Amino acid sequence: MEMVLQNSTDFILLGLITHSTFPGFIFAVVFSIFLVAVIANVVMILLIHTDSHLHTPMYFLLSQLSIMDTVYICITVPKMLQDLLSKEKTISFLGCALQIFLYLTLIGGEFFLLGLMAYDRYVAVCNPLRYPLLMNRRICLFMVVGSWVGGSLDGFMLTPFTMSFPYCGSREINHFFCEIPAVLKLSCIDTSLYQTLMYACCVLMLLIPISIISVSYTRILLTVHRMNSAEGQHKAFATCSSHIVVVIIFYGAAFYTNVLPQSYHTPEKDKVVSAFYTILTPMLNPLIYSLRNKDVATALRRIQGRCTYSQKVRAGDVSKKY
Repeated sequence: MEMVLQNSTDFILLGLITHSTFPGFIFAVVFSIFLVAVIANVVMILLIHTDSHLHTPMYFLLSQLSIMDTVYICITVPKMLQDLLSKEKTISFLGCALQIFLYLTLIGGEFFLLGLMAYDRYVAVCNPLRYPLLMNRRICLFMVVGSWVGGSLDGFMLTPFTMSFPYCGSREINHFFCEIPAVLKLSCIDTSLYQTLMYACCVLMLLIPISIISVSYTRILLTVHRMNSAEGQHKAFATCSSHIVVVIIFYGAAFYTNVLPQSYHTPEKDKVVSAFYTILTPMLNPLIYSLRNKDVATALRRIQGRCTYSQKVRAGDVSKKY
């Protein structure tokens, strides 16, 4: 069996928990989170698209975040769920490369998008009169395209290099998806130089959006501090609070994965952190924005009201017929 694996181009994903005693329970939990994440993000996308009150730059960018989260969680979790129920936990060489590329593209895209969303909040709070000009449709489209392109550049750069290394030993990846550090451990040549360059690339990708976020929120805090109205201060903080929470969650996990030295990493910790930002974060993002945002909550109530009214009208029409 070992000889067959070594001669194969397929990899084996050992999963989130290598020797699980209750795979059915883990499947149920992960599937529930996956279902909530997909439904919540799709509802957010449809809500922003259908409700005219949410046709603003902030919600346009938020809809793109929901699209990224939906695709993001669909890259890793369905395969993970399949592996929990199957004895065959293999993933093809091409499938592994595709996972790496899409993962890098989406995580890089979210890095840039969250940074640009901070700039949107800065303009809304610090330059409200110029907001329609500084955040017009053309600029919003440029931001979104820039985020996707910026993320895909990371994917195009790192995926070919990662998959070009010879993997002549064990084919068992101690992870639940093809994350680069876990894959590189299987290489039969020294990859330390490449990992150093990859580390520098990731830090650079983090520094750009973090700089935008830091400058934007520094300016916002200074503006809020100068406000005489307590109501104005509360409104400004309410406008930014959801974004701040999402940034802390996402960048906290990214900091551990991409910035902390390898001496702080273990396979078990890496898998837990990866599970947090590939499974939990896509579920938390729409929930945070819907629970902490009055506009989204109001839009949801309007949709519910329309649905209830439509049902009453239909019921009335049916009763008249009989």
